[in-house]
Amino acid sequence: MILGDQPDTLAPVAETRSVRPRVDVALVAAIRARVADGLGAQGGLVAAHRDALTAELVAQALADHAAERLAGGLANLTDTEEAAVAGAVIDAFSGLARLGPVLADRSWTDLHAVGSDPVIVDLVDGTKATWDPVVDSDEDLVELMRTLGRSEAISERRFDLAHPQINTQLRDGTRLFGISWITARPHLFLRRHHHLEVTLEDLVRLGTMDTQAARFLEAAVRARMSLLVAGGMGVGKTTTLRALAACFGPEERAVSVETEFELGLDRDRQRHPDFVALEAREANVEGAGAVSCADLVRWSMRMAASRIAVGELLGAEVIPMLNAFHSGASGLSTIHANSSADALDKLAILALQAPERLDIHHTYALAARALDLVVFMDRTRDGRRVLASVREITGTDGTQVLTNELFSPGPEGRALRSRVPISEPRRAALAQVGYSEAAR
Repeated sequence: MILGDQPDTLAPVAETRSVRPRVDVALVAAIRARVADGLGAQGGLVAAHRDALTAELVAQALADHAAERLAGGLANLTDTEEAAVAGAVIDAFSGLARLGPVLADRSWTDLHAVGSDPVIVDLVDGTKATWDPVVDSDEDLVELMRTLGRSEAISERRFDLAHPQINTQLRDGTRLFGISWITARPHLFLRRHHHLEVTLEDLVRLGTMDTQAARFLEAAVRARMSLLVAGGMGVGKTTTLRALAACFGPEERAVSVETEFELGLDRDRQRHPDFVALEAREANVEGAGAVSCADLVRWSMRMAASRIAVGELLGAEVIPMLNAFHSGASGLSTIHANSSADALDKLAILALQAPERLDIHHTYALAARALDLVVFMDRTRDGRRVLASVREITGTDGTQVLTNELFSPGPEGRALRSRVPISEPRRAALAQVGYSEAAR
């Protein structure tokens, strides 16, 4: 299973379980009241200070409660019970409600909640399970998602009749998507990537690609080539992009552009000390303030970025990205496509939908100058995610892009080095960073 991706096989749903011991509701309410008074006395606080003060006030309230029980000759709460009460109070103030302990549990990859029903989770071991509801009513789930959109996203996300979907990232990196008003009941979907810091070596160990392919791709990134990672849904495109970005030099300024934060490359400050992560922003209630991925790509050039990673190509950002890659920056991006050859056709279709309305011939010409390689990810017949093809872009001939398939699917579906030679300009660029096919 590729790091951070959804399990390939799912076993029958297991029995429902609780994610936290039952708590004394009256005690939680009493401590919440004390904490609320303490927070109110401090006035407005920034989020980090508020969280720290909340934890401090909860600890003091529990200590006072323990002293009162001891004075009355009563047994104190166990460590587990005390931790459950503290968690319930802190979750209430953070806006996470009962979602707090779910997020603290690292045993799952995907979660689906429908209103106040028990939630369905995909576990890291490939099985499914049902857990306790995270809210008491459908209305509470809508309010929970609104709260998360206000408090957990870098830029506030609206969630109302006019905007019936919410798509954002929580502080811990978990991806949240929610819908309401277009379905009979509200739905919450959570997805988390367990391994944000992934390298090409990790993908070799997982069997995603062989050592030769990993060496070639690492050299290509170090040689400042621009790569387009293509494939269908859930085949590991984002994971592969993260692994490729791990090859950026620490001295380089890199910028990521995403509709919603997911890559998390800025979290690894040791590998990427000079990194800027940018996220598109929706318009406010007055219809103003929107910032598109196309805007962000253009802005990244004014930051003197030497590397640009565009999380996913969806349309309007295609032409600005290709222009950026053709103007001194090298980069990475992902695109949905059915094959490595199909990726460039998909790129041209997206360009037709962009405001520039660039025709296919001009898109192909620009792509041939801006991109070097197409990296295609796929699934094998037994469901494994693998590198299936690497195609070098060599130029254009009238109405088509010319390519060489340097790595093509082997007997098991995983890409193997083909007999097609690397073009001389790129062979020379690879040699400058120490890559030689003679040293396989």
